[in-house]
Amino acid sequence: MDSPDAKRPLALIAGPTASGKTALSLALAARAPSVVINADSAQVYRDLPLLSAQPSDEERGAVPHRLFGYLGGAENGTAARWAVDAKAEIEAAWAEDRLPILVGGSGLYLRTLLDGIAPIPSIDPAIRAEVRALPVVQAYEALRCEDSAMAERLNPGDTTRVQRALEIMRSTARGALDWRCEKHGGIGDTVALRPLILLPDRDWLYARCDARFERMIERGAVAEVEALLARDLDPDLPVMRAIGVPEIAAMLRGEIDRAGATLRGQLATRRYAKRQYTWFRNQPPQDWPRWAGDPAEALELL
Repeated sequence: MDSPDAKRPLALIAGPTASGKTALSLALAARAPSVVINADSAQVYRDLPLLSAQPSDEERGAVPHRLFGYLGGAENGTAARWAVDAKAEIEAAWAEDRLPILVGGSGLYLRTLLDGIAPIPSIDPAIRAEVRALPVVQAYEALRCEDSAMAERLNPGDTTRVQRALEIMRSTARGALDWRCEKHGGIGDTVALRPLILLPDRDWLYARCDARFERMIERGAVAEVEALLARDLDPDLPVMRAIGVPEIAAMLRGEIDRAGATLRGQLATRRYAKRQYTWFRNQPPQDWPRWAGDPAEALELL
């Protein structure tokens, strides 16, 4: 790490939720002085340590963990903000002769850090309000007419990304793909990246998703959501849309019972894992290793 001409190491463990990333990161950290850096968009919020499956104090042990629960729910965490913070933590790890280990399942966060960010101007508030008032079906149809290239890349039901793409097109008269050609600030070409993507058996993964959500309910996730709702935050904030929050909120309002909230939360988690699985299987560079076996046996690939 001392040579100014050598690329410094950066490990990356990515994959869908519940795929075993935390355990693998700690196994890697046991081999050499390391810092584990969160790359999950839900785990940045301190309001949801259980519901976002942040590593417990016991799991973390003596290994430094960074960017877990470092934002309040009233803040609007973005990929751009996280990338700036992640760069600072990576540099700090290198300064201490520690290996930075990125761990998470937010593809947009990782892509922003490694590839950079497009210099998209601020969206006109009137356009944003107009777009967000549209049902996702109408927004997607509008996107197909106005920016078909971007529409083809998106899931028609992905409200957040469909809205964002339509906002960009209407506010700047340029499509999101066009803006991406001007990306800057990425660190991918300046580091010795050691990536690994976990893509375990889907049935195994979904069973883990179901069991984990049930444990979250048993261990205090309901109290987390109750405290969050008491703050009367903007319902459009990311923390309010985190998996499990709408489902438990419906239970607290008396609309469904505990069993119903658990089933809904499990379904939402499996659907999210499926989307992540598809993204990590297809979007990262093909030379990034994919591991389909037991995550506990993947350490030698890092």
